[in-house]
Amino acid sequence: MPALSGALLILSFPKYDFHLLAWVALAPLLLSILTMPGKSSFFQGYVCGLVFFPGVFAWIFEVPGYKLIHHIILDLYLSLYFGLFGLILGISLNRWRTGWALILAPFFWVLTEYIRAHVLFLSFPWNFLAHSQYQNTSLIQFAEFTGAYGVSFFLVGVNSCVALATIWIFGLRSYERGARVGGLVSTGSLISAIVVWGLCSVAAYSYGGLISSRELVQEPVKISVLQGNIDREKKMHPMKYASFIMDVYSRLSLEASKDKADLIVWPEASTPGYVLKNLTLMKYLATIIRKADSYFVIGSSEYPKFVRKQYGMGDIGNTALFFSPKGSVLGQYLKIRLVPFGETIPMEGVIPWPEFIVPEGKKKFEVPGRDFTLFEVKGKKFGTVICWEIIFPGLIRQFVRKGANFIVNITNEGWFGLDTGPHQMLAISVFRAIENRVFVAKAGNVGVSGFIDPLGRIVGRVTAGGKDVCVRGYLTGRVAGYRGGETFYTAYGDVFAYLCIAVTLVAVFMSFFGKKTRP
Repeated sequence: MPALSGALLILSFPKYDFHLLAWVALAPLLLSILTMPGKSSFFQGYVCGLVFFPGVFAWIFEVPGYKLIHHIILDLYLSLYFGLFGLILGISLNRWRTGWALILAPFFWVLTEYIRAHVLFLSFPWNFLAHSQYQNTSLIQFAEFTGAYGVSFFLVGVNSCVALATIWIFGLRSYERGARVGGLVSTGSLISAIVVWGLCSVAAYSYGGLISSRELVQEPVKISVLQGNIDREKKMHPMKYASFIMDVYSRLSLEASKDKADLIVWPEASTPGYVLKNLTLMKYLATIIRKADSYFVIGSSEYPKFVRKQYGMGDIGNTALFFSPKGSVLGQYLKIRLVPFGETIPMEGVIPWPEFIVPEGKKKFEVPGRDFTLFEVKGKKFGTVICWEIIFPGLIRQFVRKGANFIVNITNEGWFGLDTGPHQMLAISVFRAIENRVFVAKAGNVGVSGFIDPLGRIVGRVTAGGKDVCVRGYLTGRVAGYRGGETFYTAYGDVFAYLCIAVTLVAVFMSFFGKKTRP
């Protein structure tokens, strides 16, 4: 049954997108934990994770250098969080009746997701349960108060209702107690749970309908996002294919300029060389920019010349360069959240990483930024985040709190596979838009490139032949604003998650006292 839950969860996420399965996917796991010995509760959750994570992250094998041993380590680690959920639920059954334990289950789940998102360099807030609902925008609008954690909470609550109903209908037995678990779930408890979560569903959809009916304000900034679709071979040898790469982006830029865009955005690391150190490349770019007569954001690896902090002479960072319509560099954003073992070696010199994780002689080759740099076009400020930085809600929130009216995400998701990975990142981006009620413009090398409005609706993608990845093109859109002002989440962050953590700690503490409900 835990394995069944893991399989159903996989189908809930991109590339399958059967998002309604997430409403019932955890029920088999919950039933298994409730009916099997308490000592097995961690194992039950762990098994669910061992099925879910290898399947939902199978696309990572596309990353160069990523091997089976790395996948095994990643999956064994991530499955610990599902195991922790099972353990806490099992502990709670020592004190709380079945109905109460399932009422507490959503709080326990949020705790595990929050920990997964905040464990130093192991932080990985990717494919939270909430992210499966990115297309269900009528439901997820309340994320502006709770973040994605609130949507995960809601889904676990619905799954708990399904588990309660199953226990009551079939009278499932407890392995340990030999008694009918159904006897611990009274008709009144079941009705109460259904009424509570039914009202929550009505409230969530009603609020979503109310918010979605509000008309967004058209802002004066028009943006064109480019999708060059430069294949991996050429990206790995950029100097060899420099002429081809620059020709692709110059043609796309000049085509986009016909739409009279105020801002043209190139993807992450799109230039074949260091712009700030290569006078020829700089002149070439300046010529394109002046012809287009637009502001430009261009992804490049650069020496951190324009940031305020001091870096070493040989330090290179993953950068977004901001150009004026005259071709001069106005600013530089240096990527803050680097990819562990890809862009940086975590705790280098402290942890002696084995060679199969960090090959001998490999040194960290990029430095992290420290500033939440904002750029400005036509009186509107925006933050530019690079690649997977979009998955970190706290980082996006900081840009908005500093005054960003919209967010630009430049990325090269070609390293993440050619289908599932880019769509999973798109799903996560939807929540960043809703949490802060800001417009998100995405420019990816292979896709998905497009626009997400402040209501989380994907309002445009670069497509060709029915595909939105591995195609070349551009898309122009106008930024939409939201009249509601700063959201609760932008102002106060993860308050809802903190509440769930507090409830979990109290429940666990109380589980060690009082009358035991099972041996």
